[in-house]
Amino acid sequence: PRTERGPGARNSMKEKVLVGMSGGVDSAVAAYLLKKDGYDVIGVTLRTWAGDEGQESRCCEIDDAREAAEKIGIPYHTFNCVSVFSEKVIKPFMDDYIHGLTPNPCIGCNRYVKWEWMLYYAKVLGADLVATGHYASVVRLGNGRYTVRKALHAEKDQTYMLYRLTQEQLAATLMPLGKMSKSEVRKIAGEAGLSIASKPDSQEICFVPDGDYAGYIEKNHPGPIPGKGFFTDGKGIVLGTHEGIIRYTVGQRKGLGLALGYPAYVKRIDAEKNEVVIGAESDIRCRAVICRDVCLMGADSLPKGERIPCRAKVRYHHPAQIAWLESEGPDRVKVSFEEPLRSAAPGQSAVFYDPEDCVIGGGIISEAVFA
Repeated sequence: PRTERGPGARNSMKEKVLVGMSGGVDSAVAAYLLKKDGYDVIGVTLRTWAGDEGQESRCCEIDDAREAAEKIGIPYHTFNCVSVFSEKVIKPFMDDYIHGLTPNPCIGCNRYVKWEWMLYYAKVLGADLVATGHYASVVRLGNGRYTVRKALHAEKDQTYMLYRLTQEQLAATLMPLGKMSKSEVRKIAGEAGLSIASKPDSQEICFVPDGDYAGYIEKNHPGPIPGKGFFTDGKGIVLGTHEGIIRYTVGQRKGLGLALGYPAYVKRIDAEKNEVVIGAESDIRCRAVICRDVCLMGADSLPKGERIPCRAKVRYHHPAQIAWLESEGPDRVKVSFEEPLRSAAPGQSAVFYDPEDCVIGGGIISEAVFA
């Protein structure tokens, strides 16, 4: 048996829930639906970042969030989390790029900033639950564990970003939008009179609004940053000069500035040698990935010596593929794919799902096993 949690799934009357409001339409509609369902709703925004010129992160646009809360008719608070966000998200993001990795800062932010601090402030304000506008559903499995199920509309599914949430965090979480489409959410917002009903979605990392990751790191990292080095073929043959490893990611084709007579891709980044290894498309296809720092969600352990069937994805927008999980020791797994993938970048996450689209767990890719 699997029990899905959300509006209508429990006795909501007078239960107090703290809703994380980013200033976007999704979190505002989540707050609106929960209030309509009988919850005692409090809106909060965690201020995580502000630019040098005072611009706000798309995750904490306070004026829009406050206006939405007033329209819905709920109390609203803001809390300063700039320092913890810098420590838990921005610093690891910069360090990963400097070490040749491709990080996904939203995953760490959800685990260590958004949920950790929403639950803290929920206790301060006397709430037992938190809620967000993520497109996913919280589910309790027959084994008693909580997990998240993919959104009904796959194009908006956000479970990939949520796999590191703990059991304690999930047990206190509601996600009202898991079965809704974006057009339905915008329609509800319009009918509720919310001015942000047609506000565009954010596409970039919140603290790098112009998308120039390398420029951000060069401006903000306190230590040395790797400079120019060589493109190589992996066998010691130099193919050209690169502009610094922080400007490249595995699988990248555009912007290399190489004329080799064939389409060239980044196969691997060797931070110790300050080299970017180049290959043809056939060279970057991988049949498996090794993951570290594995976080299990729907399962409490993986049996040793067994190959567990699943579907797995190695990027946020990567369609989940048929795969098998194998334990490689404490907090490590090997994910083998039925069909080779076109590149998997170390530093990104692999997330694996059961047959009912619930997250089994995930981990950070440390190595790609090439086909």
